[in-house]
Amino acid sequence: MEQGERLIVWFDGGCPLCRREIALYRRLDQGRRIEFVDLTNKDAACPIDRAEMLARFHAMEKGRLLSGAAAFAAMWRAIPILLPFGMIAQLPLVDRLLERGYRHFLRFRPRLQRWFE
Repeated sequence: MEQGERLIVWFDGGCPLCRREIALYRRLDQGRRIEFVDLTNKDAACPIDRAEMLARFHAMEKGRLLSGAAAFAAMWRAIPILLPFGMIAQLPLVDRLLERGYRHFLRFRPRLQRWFE
């Protein structure tokens, strides 16, 4: 990530699981390379439909909108301690496996959210 260029990450601030995970990433982002946008804030700018953004994790890296596993990988690349994971996640086979796992996770997300309330 080039100096001065921030990654934008949109998250569901109404989801207890998401809030905890984003809190962890905020602590790890000591260089403030990420702008976190809470989609429950009605004034938050959304590049696509808000409901679609709430359904999957999204990030904007170098002007490209990413979702799912690719968005997580972009976030990992923005945090120096997680950079190796973000680089490995770009490999085609790893990317496909992570995306498959992410889609599987989405099916269980509502139950997990209840556990974190």
